[in-house]
Amino acid sequence: MSYGDEKYDIVGPSGTIDMHQNVSKNSASFSTIFITLYLFSTTIDTASSFAPRHQTTAPPPTITMADSNDTATSHQRAKSAFKYVEDVAPGLKLEMDLHTIHHTSISQYQQVQVIDSYFGRTLVTDGKTQSAEHDEFVYHESLVHPALFWSALLSGNGGPKSVFIGGGGELATAREVLRHTSVERCVMVDIDPVVVEVCTKYLPEWGGQAVLSHPKMTYIVGDAHQYLMETTETFDVIIMDISDPVEAGPGIALYTQEFYRRAAELLSKECGVFVTQAGSADFVPHPHAFPEGNGGEEEERETCCFSPIKNTLATVFDHAIPYSCPVASFGEDWGFVLAFNGPSSKARELTDLPPETIDSLITERIRLVPGVPVHRYRSKGVKRATMGNEEGGEVLKHYDGVSHRRLFALSKPLREAMKSDERIMTVANPIFMY
Repeated sequence: MSYGDEKYDIVGPSGTIDMHQNVSKNSASFSTIFITLYLFSTTIDTASSFAPRHQTTAPPPTITMADSNDTATSHQRAKSAFKYVEDVAPGLKLEMDLHTIHHTSISQYQQVQVIDSYFGRTLVTDGKTQSAEHDEFVYHESLVHPALFWSALLSGNGGPKSVFIGGGGELATAREVLRHTSVERCVMVDIDPVVVEVCTKYLPEWGGQAVLSHPKMTYIVGDAHQYLMETTETFDVIIMDISDPVEAGPGIALYTQEFYRRAAELLSKECGVFVTQAGSADFVPHPHAFPEGNGGEEEERETCCFSPIKNTLATVFDHAIPYSCPVASFGEDWGFVLAFNGPSSKARELTDLPPETIDSLITERIRLVPGVPVHRYRSKGVKRATMGNEEGGEVLKHYDGVSHRRLFALSKPLREAMKSDERIMTVANPIFMY
């Protein structure tokens, strides 16, 4: 199948299918195509389905004989451009132009897609944006660097040396970890090899083969939950970059009190830090985000999990510190929770670190990962490492001493909403995100 001058295949359980073949001759192939396109129907639409063809927002340009056929063709295509549509909250969708579909397949665990949209090259799994070229660095730098620098300060600046990543199939989390000169070993366990293979091929700027072949990197195809339950190895930092806790997803067990207890046992005593992505954390929470207290099973089914993840970690660790950052490609602010053990004064020390302390650590410890390609230029405010020998603050695009403080400054509406939410996530009582 093609869009513009681009071609792509539909890949499913029965293999790759040429979209031009006569599918009526093969019922299995027809079924695969129908299922895949049906899944896409939740995310791809055409402009013609939103308004009658005779309606236009602006008069069409005048086409003269001197204009090329390409101009007329482009104008005609623009009237019925494909759209990428993603549910953000009940009744709220994020919609943008879909330029190219590079890949679509269904793995053993999830649907995997790579597209080009308003936010550039984007990884989508099960209809949810995982990271986009425009701002993936905001998410990944926010997830990784506060935890690793805090571990460094707890250790007296000697560590962290060993880091575990649960999930992280895009390889960008590992990219950020490997930028720390103190790290000697990085173990990444992701359950879905298809995601890693697809990202290595289509998203090399996220890390790709340069990260997979890095001498400090160990990549294991497997269940992160099972791995941590069975391993005897300890780590200075454990990072959970996993799928959201949705009801049909593979990651719900990695958000439970039982799992967090095991993770705490595997952290080093002096500088152990745990951090996880924690879903939507909007400046002003959506109406559906927190239960109203009226009871009923339906109320608990699909809500914001930011508070429950923080609450659950607080039952295991001395400190569970929530923080957030805006991720435009997600259509909302995104939450994280960092947890560790220690005196009560340490929590305030983490959030109030002087900008000079963070900037000094960045200068001393951060280096480029050799061989990782540079993202295309997309924003004037985003630094781009182009020489290949950049160090410190020249390497990071988002995180520094000033942005560190902003991460931990949650809005008043969000803080007030979180105060009333006392839910805990356990194996017996899971909580699902919308």
